[in-house]
Amino acid sequence: MSPTRQYVRFVTVAHDYLTHTNLINVPTAYFASPAFNLTPAPIHINGVREMNAPLFETLDRFGEEEAPKVFMEHMRVAFELDAEPPHGAKRSYRASYLRLLRGWLFDSNRPEGAVMKGWAESRFGLRPLYHAGPIPNINCDAYYRYVTERMNARFNNNAIHSQLDLLYEYCQYWLRRFGARKEKGRRPLYRGVNRVEDDSQIIEKRDKRRWIVRNNSLVSYTADKERAGEFGDTILKIEAPYEKIICFPGLLPGGLPASEGEHLVLGGDYVSETVEF
Repeated sequence: MSPTRQYVRFVTVAHDYLTHTNLINVPTAYFASPAFNLTPAPIHINGVREMNAPLFETLDRFGEEEAPKVFMEHMRVAFELDAEPPHGAKRSYRASYLRLLRGWLFDSNRPEGAVMKGWAESRFGLRPLYHAGPIPNINCDAYYRYVTERMNARFNNNAIHSQLDLLYEYCQYWLRRFGARKEKGRRPLYRGVNRVEDDSQIIEKRDKRRWIVRNNSLVSYTADKERAGEFGDTILKIEAPYEKIICFPGLLPGGLPASEGEHLVLGGDYVSETVEF
């Protein structure tokens, strides 16, 4: 793409995210743009690595097979994910990053999905486009449902945003340390859709098979093209930079099902290519 065309695309995205704040080290308008995906830079949520430095120093001492176990044990202890209530007390629900992820994998339009989309909005400034229905603006039923469910007390206790912050930083750590051996900072991912407009927006059609597609604040893709074809008659392929990936099979072995090769990816605008089965 020519520099002029890149600038025009950046301005278009900037207009849509002009009032969005975030907790990362780049403007949301740039982070959400195709320009960032072409030339990504390391992303960190403010203060998370610094406040959890002992965890990452410990992870440095372990290899690819043991590091996930260390991380999951740290999360279990730090957030008391399996703590028993005092004798005679009623057991209360403790929100857990694993429970949210499992809920997302079952149905991203449930309250668990709303909480995760809300976290993506607060940390990265990415506005939701879909939650059990399109969200064209804040004056619609789908937005009301999204806001109501993202504040659901059942899933908003136990410092759940801090848990998701650590999950993102751990994912970035893992990809940079172990994934970079086989890849060059990005992964080809696929998504099957019947109507792109359901939870994405076509911003530009460059040619018959290459589009600029605006994705939901948080969206699922798979590394398996054939699996993507089971979910829609159109398959979109993107090159997702590491900085946009939150979770993937193998990151939390034993914690999540890995049969569909599902990757949880931050949204924004992606150059998307339609591919054949």
